[in-house]
Formats: sequence, structure tokens, C-alpha cells
Amino acid sequence: MEILDLYDADRNPLGKTMIRGGTQPAGAYRLVVHICIFSSDGKMLCQRRVSDKKIYPDLWDISCGGCVDAGETSRQGALRETKEELGIDLPVDIVPSLTVHFNYGFDDVYCVTMDADENAVRYQREEVSAVKWLSKEEIYAMLDGGEFVPYDKNYIGYLFYCQRHRGLTDRESTLTECGVK
Repeated sequence: MEILDLYDADRNPLGKTMIRGGTQPAGAYRLVVHICIFSSDGKMLCQRRVSDKKIYPDLWDISCGGCVDAGETSRQGALRETKEELGIDLPVDIVPSLTVHFNYGFDDVYCVTMDADENAVRYQREEVSAVKWLSKEEIYAMLDGGEFVPYDKNYIGYLFYCQRHRGLTDRESTLTECGVK
């Protein structure tokens, strides 16, 4: 049973918790993390979800992610989820590349560049059935074919952008790289 901390709309802790999968109180938000692991040649390590997952079974997904447990920080949750799902130790000084707000909470997304041998990844058999490195174009094709969790292509493109950039430092190249122009 996973216990999750609850936050207000400004991400202040409410001092309340909920059981994952339970009814989330109105006006309360939870914290999740997603981790995108990129190779130095620009590919993302992706996982295939197991066939008995309730949501998006058998589809390919970004590297890993999950709910942040009660008492954990976002960073601690990201480090734990990556170790649990993939057996990979991330650098302890990681910071989120962006935060995406969704109806029920906040999703801190970490974009990390590190080369890992996909054959050496020790993935969690209850969550992950396979892993492989994919280019942005390969993910786009899998989205078109219904083989990937249905993220918006612009979001996937932005994740690849975040691999190499922090913030909007050069507006012209930023817009071009994201496909806007």
C-alpha cells in the first residue's frame, strides 16, 4: 500500500495523506515524477509496460516514473523509482527539468544524460517487460502506430529538447528545435 502526501494548488503541503488508488479529496493534489534517461548520442531509454498494467498495458513509455511516497521529496522519489524500475542509480544532485501540472497534481520531469547498457538494466518484472534506446523519430513512429503511451508529439519533442537545454536561453534556436516556426 502506497501512502501519498497531499498538496494545495500552490504546492504547499496540506499535512494530509491518501492511499494510492483511493479517492483524492477535492482541492488536493499529489506529486509524481517521470525520469527521461538519454544517451550521449541523443536517444531515450524507454520501457515497455507489462501486459497486466491497469493503464496502457504492453505500450512503450518514457524511461520510468511513479508517485512520490509520503515523506519523500520529488528528487528522492525520482531516485527511488529509477532504482526500483530499472536498477539504475541516478546522480543524487538531479533537479527537475520541468513540472507539468495535471488535474490531480504535479509531475516533476527529470531529463538526465547518462549512457547505460540496455542489456545490463535490471528492470522490475512487475512493471517493465523490456527496455530499449529510441530516437525521437522512432518514438513518433510508435506513437503513430499506437505502440507508445499516447503523449502529444510536441511534449516528446520538448523532452528531447530538455536533454540538452535548461530554460529558454536562445529563443530562435529553441523555437526551431521544438518544431515551432
